[in-house]
Amino acid sequence: MKKGIVLKLFILTTALCMLILATIFIGQTIFFKQYYANRKVNDIKTSIQSFEKGYLNSGGNTEAIQKLEQDFYREHNTWITTLDSNGNLKHAQDFYVKVKLDRVKENNFSDTTITVPLYYLMHIEDVGSQKLPLASGVRIRIFGIKKDSAIVPFEVQMEEGTSYWENKQIKKKLGDIDLKVKYSKGLSAESHVVVRNGTVTKVQLPQGNGLTNFMYTNDLFIERIKEFQVNLLLNKGSESSHSLQELNYEQNDIKYKLLILPIKEKNGTTTYIFSMTSLQPVDEAIQMVQDYYVYIIAFVLLLIFLASFYYSKQIARPLLQINNTTKKIANLDFSERIPITSKDEIGDLSQNINRLSNTLHSHIGQLRQDIEKERRLENTRKEFISGVSHELKTPLSIMKSCISILKDGVASHKKEHYFQAMEKEVDKMDMLIVDMLELAKFESGTYKMQMDVFYIDQIIDNICEQLSLEIAKKELNVYKHLSQIEVVANQHRIDQVIVNFITNAIRYTPEKEDIIISTIEENDKVRICVENKGTHIQAELLDKIWERFYRMDTSRQRSKGGTGLGLAISKNILELHGVQYGVSNTEDGVLFFFYLHKKL
Repeated sequence: MKKGIVLKLFILTTALCMLILATIFIGQTIFFKQYYANRKVNDIKTSIQSFEKGYLNSGGNTEAIQKLEQDFYREHNTWITTLDSNGNLKHAQDFYVKVKLDRVKENNFSDTTITVPLYYLMHIEDVGSQKLPLASGVRIRIFGIKKDSAIVPFEVQMEEGTSYWENKQIKKKLGDIDLKVKYSKGLSAESHVVVRNGTVTKVQLPQGNGLTNFMYTNDLFIERIKEFQVNLLLNKGSESSHSLQELNYEQNDIKYKLLILPIKEKNGTTTYIFSMTSLQPVDEAIQMVQDYYVYIIAFVLLLIFLASFYYSKQIARPLLQINNTTKKIANLDFSERIPITSKDEIGDLSQNINRLSNTLHSHIGQLRQDIEKERRLENTRKEFISGVSHELKTPLSIMKSCISILKDGVASHKKEHYFQAMEKEVDKMDMLIVDMLELAKFESGTYKMQMDVFYIDQIIDNICEQLSLEIAKKELNVYKHLSQIEVVANQHRIDQVIVNFITNAIRYTPEKEDIIISTIEENDKVRICVENKGTHIQAELLDKIWERFYRMDTSRQRSKGGTGLGLAISKNILELHGVQYGVSNTEDGVLFFFYLHKKL
């Protein structure tokens, strides 16, 4: 069955990959190139319409128009500018010279001033690479084309020296003519070419403001504008079209698209929106892809094999995980979960098995807790019976002896003494049974501690007052260092702990010694300390004193009173509160302590 799944996946993956490969091949070799060019040109056409609206709304503001040009370039990677009716950059006012022309009486020309754009005559690099000899007061000769009442310069020569600058596009169109000789007079033989002399009055060079001069750095764009200007000035009928023109241009195996849109200004003049975008050819990339298709096919076949194997493993993996997980569940191991990676039947099966595992784990865990609780209760019952049997043996023996003496009539004059002894032993047995029941209740794990809020210093004062007779009997000195602190605990049980600690201190403190009771605040807790002077506990026995019925031979004899359960009960109470407690030897005594949580 697994082989069938793998085979089906292999065939399906192969067909799909080959279809994708064929689609990519056909698209790249036939459709992509044309689609790319058409899509880009159409996008730019739409953007030029938006540029036209922004231009007309700018009201002729030079900075606003230059910003429109830069934004257009950043957004579409397409150069765009506006040209006047003579083909000059309309809003480039930072790269020119102003020349005052000499009067030419023969041709009835009056004195006038002409602006010569330098971006058509020289490169921006020429300004930075050498000192430009053009300066105010310099005499120059201007060769230009006369159109209507304007002169469009295409060559500038120094009257003194050999320096000159020219628009090669116009010079090439006019032909190889020695203008210096043929046009020595004010008006040439051809009516559209003029030669004028004059004096430079102002030189304006780009200052690097980034608004206009970035266009001067693109020689290819400037050259296309020059070509357009030549056609505009020297070809008749070039101004007749008022629709968007598309021109193709190719240089260095890179195709460009020129888009020219003539628009009418409010004053009736014509302005041209001139843009150029690169159509980076994809032919080379397509040819490279075709050359490498042999390797691509080999790679795809390998990829198909790996993908088929991978997908077959992907389908089989959840089934194997389900099998392994169910085996562990059968062995009562519920630690593993099946990852749900799909929303199909396998995913539903995995989810159901996980739910079953959680349910079984929960029920079995609860069953184990019940068994453990029952085991603890059974151990408690056994220990209770064992402890009671052991502790009742002595008082019962004493009572049996007293009854025998009274029965035999021996020492009848001490009858009252023996009755008192038996009554004392009965009281001890009653106290023992009460403590044993208390301890069994705490150790059963079923006791729930109810919390109260009370002042610990008041509890300690009340206990000391209750135990004042025992303290006075041994002439003990009790020193209290208490703070008025509210704590959160079970008041009755903490009262029981403090009574056990102080009673224990009274019982094992020599006469006329000191007992020190103190409370110490530590962040959100308070430490309650009971220290008795005069005795020590051996270090190896410090942990054992918390055990039930534990008595040290030297100081914890049964004759001193107590059932041997007080500290064991205190230990259980404090553990049910979840607080720290302990005992340690001090320099001249023993210190019992425990912590309680302060009310926040």
